[in-house]
Amino acid sequence: MAVRRNSYGVGPSVPVPAAARELLFAAEQCCAEALIAPDPAAKYAKAHLAALRAAAAVLAARARPTGGRGRIRSAWTLLTLVAPELGEWAAFFAAGANRRAAAEAGLGGDITTREADDLLREAHNFVTIVGSELDIRTRPLLVPVG
Repeated sequence: MAVRRNSYGVGPSVPVPAAARELLFAAEQCCAEALIAPDPAAKYAKAHLAALRAAAAVLAARARPTGGRGRIRSAWTLLTLVAPELGEWAAFFAAGANRRAAAEAGLGGDITTREADDLLREAHNFVTIVGSELDIRTRPLLVPVG
């Protein structure tokens, strides 16, 4: 079972919830699907979704419910609250959320191959960093040889 150190890096190891491991695995799967996506918009959307699932893995591992109902917050806002060390990543991916939604709706025709490839690279880097933060081994993104 994967374990992680507490927030301060000291003390007993804390088991990583199964949901966090599953979400990180789903993030890796999204990266793999993005790699073979048929067009830049699909690649962009899958890559962004990979990052979102990795963020959800952190939230599953670290966030604790608060009493009562609060206002709805994005995963990126919550990520900044529970893992401030990932705040720059959260800001980066939050900035692309509307573009991902447009791509998923079929309105991503202006997304270039370069933009999609760059986002996939950053998403995979983020997935790897999250894996390290949660002490879960991640797999390299294998580029198909043509």
